[in-house]
Amino acid sequence: METSLKRWRDDFVARLAQPLFAEQLFDRMPDMVFSVKDRAGRYVSMSQACAERCGLGGKHEAVGRSAHELFPPHMADRYVEQDEHLFRTGQPVVDNLDLTLFNDRQPGWCLTNKTPLHDAGGNIIGLACLSRDLIEPSRAGIIDERMAEVVDWMLAHHAEPLRVEALAARAGVSTAQFERRMKKIFQLSAGQFLTKARIDAAARALTDSDQPISTIALGCGFCDQSALSRQFRQITGMTPRAYRAWARQV
Repeated sequence: METSLKRWRDDFVARLAQPLFAEQLFDRMPDMVFSVKDRAGRYVSMSQACAERCGLGGKHEAVGRSAHELFPPHMADRYVEQDEHLFRTGQPVVDNLDLTLFNDRQPGWCLTNKTPLHDAGGNIIGLACLSRDLIEPSRAGIIDERMAEVVDWMLAHHAEPLRVEALAARAGVSTAQFERRMKKIFQLSAGQFLTKARIDAAARALTDSDQPISTIALGCGFCDQSALSRQFRQITGMTPRAYRAWARQV
């Protein structure tokens, strides 16, 4: 990004009187919940939809409280584990299947994304979380704990050679059923989901490290640099080298 544009954008953000404007936007989206936490797991901000699901009188009642004070223990345990991994590694949480509470206070499944928040010195001081309800798949019974565990496994082991048949067996369903569930939840086949996970990991490595692109390719599950370049350009429209230069400018 050009220096003058960056300076203009930074100045605009610094002048915002309400830096948590996203909270107000998501107040109007009852099927999505937004929150911000600090390193200690205390809520700094929470959308109204999330506060209502937690049985609070208003979102201001969530400020300073933790997940274990607001959610059932088995849900809170998973949220805290995710948060601690993000704080420890600096890596975002992308497309995780999580149990949540729907608007009727009944448990259901959501798709969660979390990103670290940094201070001016580059230190992680908290995280922002956005979760989208998967109401139809949840109530159709196509998501359960075994399915969520397999998605976790795919995200954690994306660099390994994973076979769809083995993943389906791990989920306790047939290969065809597994593919249908992946399509219903993520609008992606299992293979496409794995490719997306690998591309996401490669993009983070290109931005945050000086590793050679060939090393990143192998570390993210691609057979060689050309395979990464081909898939990366197909999905992002940029080569890995061009993406690295662009991301570091931004």
